[in-house]
Amino acid sequence: MSTSKAASMAKGFDLTAAIRTIPDYPKPGIQFRDITTLLADADAFRGAVDALVDGHRDEQVDLVAGIEARGFILGGALAHQLSAGFVPIRKKGKLPHDTIRVAYSLEYGVDEMEMHRDAVRPGQRVLLTDDLIATGGTAEGAVKLLRELGAEIVAACFVIDLPDLGGRKRLEALGVQVRTLIAFEGD
Repeated sequence: MSTSKAASMAKGFDLTAAIRTIPDYPKPGIQFRDITTLLADADAFRGAVDALVDGHRDEQVDLVAGIEARGFILGGALAHQLSAGFVPIRKKGKLPHDTIRVAYSLEYGVDEMEMHRDAVRPGQRVLLTDDLIATGGTAEGAVKLLRELGAEIVAACFVIDLPDLGGRKRLEALGVQVRTLIAFEGD
């Protein structure tokens, strides 16, 4: 599914207007798209969650997997609305039980993430979420973790797409359906 003006106008609210841009963060040349302003606005937050849920309401979703940290916020809300469980995908060293781990590339570096080895059973249908897709390295790492445990990825959904960085195409090349609500060109 592609990003559309209708998606960015969730329930009549312009989601683009609810997002703050911070130049040169976390390093020079990056235009950081900050959704904390969207999260603080009840109408914008509800509109974004409803728009993301509407794309998957008729699919059987067993679990929503959220990528640390803003993916936790969105993922919890999506899981609640879809009557699904929630799985956190965290930075390394943050989970207390037996984990699996993968290295991934970011727009501005490299890191590792992990999830509990028993978080997903083979065949469970999982919706992956985070606030933003840029290069797709983080989301690709999450897909690899989920698939290693036998999950079926229903789709990946994000509030923001930075299409010039190629993340959507990277996930689609893995056979993952991608849904976003807003696109910021040129980032």
